[in-house]
Amino acid sequence: MITFDEFKKMEIKIGQILSAEKVPETDKLLKLSVDFAEGTLRQIISGISAYFPDLQTLVGKKCAFVTNLEPRTIRGLESNGMILAVSGENAGDSFFSLLETTPDVLPGSAVK
Repeated sequence: MITFDEFKKMEIKIGQILSAEKVPETDKLLKLSVDFAEGTLRQIISGISAYFPDLQTLVGKKCAFVTNLEPRTIRGLESNGMILAVSGENAGDSFFSLLETTPDVLPGSAVK
C-alpha cells in the first residue's frame, strides 16, 4: 500500500503518438515518439509490439502516460515515460487495451 501523498507524486498526462517503430533485435519492444506539448517530443520504449502488428494503428492515438519517471535505458535507448494499458482475461479470452482519450483531448493534458 502507498499513501495518498505518494500517489499524488505520480504525473499522468495525455500524449499523442506521432510515430512507432520496432526496436531492432527484439520481439516485444517499440520505440514511440510522443507529443506532450512540451516543445520537444519524448521517446518512450514499450513492450507492446505483440498487440500492434500494424504499427500505423498507433500513430495519432492519444493515450495516458506516466511522465515523471526517471529516464531508463532499455536496449541502449533512453525511455522517458511509460504508456498505460490494461490486460487480462475475460471468460477465457485475453484482452489488451491502451488507455486512450477522445480526440478532443489535447496532448499535455493532466489526468486528475
